[in-house]
Amino acid sequence: MSWRPQYRSSKFRNVYGKVASREHCFDGIPITKNVHDNHFCAVNARFLAIVTESAGGGSFLVIPLERTGRIEPNYPKICGHQGNVLDIKWNPFIENIIASCSEDASVRIWEIPEGGLKKNMTEAVLELYGHNRRVGLVEWHPTTNNILFSAGYDYKVLIWNLDIGEPVKMIDCHTDVILCMSFNTDGSLLATTCKDKKLRVVEPRSGRVLQEASCKNHRVNRVVFLGSTKRLLTTGVSRWNTRQIALWDQEDLSMPLIEEEIDGLSGLLFPFYDADTHMLYLAGKGDGNIRYYEIGSEKPYVSYLMEFRSPAPQKGLGVMPKHGLDVSACEVFRFYKLVTLKGLIEPISMIVPRRSETYQEDIYPMTPGTEPALTPDEWLSGMNRDPILMSLKEGSKRTSKLVFKTVTREKKSVVVNGIDLLENVPPRTENELLRMFFRQQDEIRRLKDELSQRDIRIRQLQLELKNLRKSPKNN
Repeated sequence: MSWRPQYRSSKFRNVYGKVASREHCFDGIPITKNVHDNHFCAVNARFLAIVTESAGGGSFLVIPLERTGRIEPNYPKICGHQGNVLDIKWNPFIENIIASCSEDASVRIWEIPEGGLKKNMTEAVLELYGHNRRVGLVEWHPTTNNILFSAGYDYKVLIWNLDIGEPVKMIDCHTDVILCMSFNTDGSLLATTCKDKKLRVVEPRSGRVLQEASCKNHRVNRVVFLGSTKRLLTTGVSRWNTRQIALWDQEDLSMPLIEEEIDGLSGLLFPFYDADTHMLYLAGKGDGNIRYYEIGSEKPYVSYLMEFRSPAPQKGLGVMPKHGLDVSACEVFRFYKLVTLKGLIEPISMIVPRRSETYQEDIYPMTPGTEPALTPDEWLSGMNRDPILMSLKEGSKRTSKLVFKTVTREKKSVVVNGIDLLENVPPRTENELLRMFFRQQDEIRRLKDELSQRDIRIRQLQLELKNLRKSPKNN
């Protein structure tokens, strides 16, 4: 799309990406080598969290944003999971609460102490067991406090009410692994992409599929709601294996409004949408480029603006919430780029060039803030409410005073919609069977090595005993 000539007027036409200086980056971090298609990074106005490479379980770092520079190898970690951590997300309303999910089939909620970690944290404030396979995705509800969504390799999406520490709803309409979840502005609709090549728009409280698209020509990977425009954007692969995007009407998924090819590279395309500026960012996994576009209400709908280029490939990207941006520098978006080869996290600021140093109201409209619009009971009863907005003007920001209340919960049977989730296990996939086979082979080899060592030790003891009996002192 970058070949299209730019004759249209836009205040964001000259937006450029600025990489932070080395002393403002985070260096020396053993970023995970897991090939799962997630960002492995989450950021808010206070902390940066990164999934790290570790042995014997899963762990991730939580670093205060002001603590830039080189991170010591023995820096404290969160290491309570028994399997690799696959996704992490900060609570949008309580800045020291983070959710994580793992290959150990659990979702855990962690409370970060003031000032960050002083020692390794192994005890979560809440452990959630409901999936019987590994859990690949977690998402917080955008307007309701303490409502968390998790998607597992058992093809189910569970809705957790953290006030009681239990799953309260189950979405069971998928026939394969769920790849991505995205909410509309008020959280009344959930869009999902699935490995069965289908895009779905679901009413989350009832689990009813409102719209469904079988994407044969456009194999969808990622989906994002475009704010309140009642449109969806997906990234995927065409029938010729080129990367492409497609724009959809959320009320009619029979055909995409547009399909546009991006390039012929093979890495996954991550979409990010800024509803305040109507800008769309596309970042490719494995390459260093970030393209950005402006979304319009009329054709051609998607207009190319510019491209940020970097030689360092990105494994994933964290995104700073709007209230954490530097408005004095006209910063409209900020990425935290994971550079695995260097063990480096680079902040990349997207800046609108302006000469004036005063607050620019045209690029900073009222934006969703840090206060929830609904309680869990209100949302579960059927209420919908737009997010509570805040101004980014200096002196207008308000920090949330919510406190997470811990709930004690034991691992037991989990019944939702009359079904015990831990008993109803779907058939295993070929990859899972192969993984189990190789683990069993490794265990057999380990046991054989132990037996061999024991046999050698027994023979040594027998030889020593024989020599003792032959010695003159014993005679």
